[in-house]
Amino acid sequence: MKKMSIVICIAFLAYACGNSNQNSSDQSAASGTSTPQTEAAAPAPATASTDLSDNPDYKKGLALIAKNDCLTCHKVDEKLIGPAYRDVANKYTDKDIPMLAAKIIKGGSGVWGQVPMTPHPNLSVADAEQMVKYILLLKKS
Repeated sequence: MKKMSIVICIAFLAYACGNSNQNSSDQSAASGTSTPQTEAAAPAPATASTDLSDNPDYKKGLALIAKNDCLTCHKVDEKLIGPAYRDVANKYTDKDIPMLAAKIIKGGSGVWGQVPMTPHPNLSVADAEQMVKYILLLKKS
């Protein structure tokens, strides 16, 4: 039974890691880096009136997301295991930043389906809020 659990865990991790690299060749030009996590988070097209790459909240949030495991389950424009960042941005406002940051730290499930989001207890509230600010910048106008 223990061996079966290990095999299932390894299979899940291989599946999750394999899906986080889809479309990375298109995204690497936008990010300017070679890590798969940074590549997947970079393609957040700016609206016609603003260039998000100059926004400090965008830069800081993108860096934090890239160095954590977020891109194992999330992408900017498409649902993976968890919701697309753009879908989250379109659902919430700046008033929800503290609640969303707490959800990143504590984990949870039910809002976007029954698959639970992994808790990130070692992430500071300030860093989690910065990540949420990045995500909210992806809102379609």
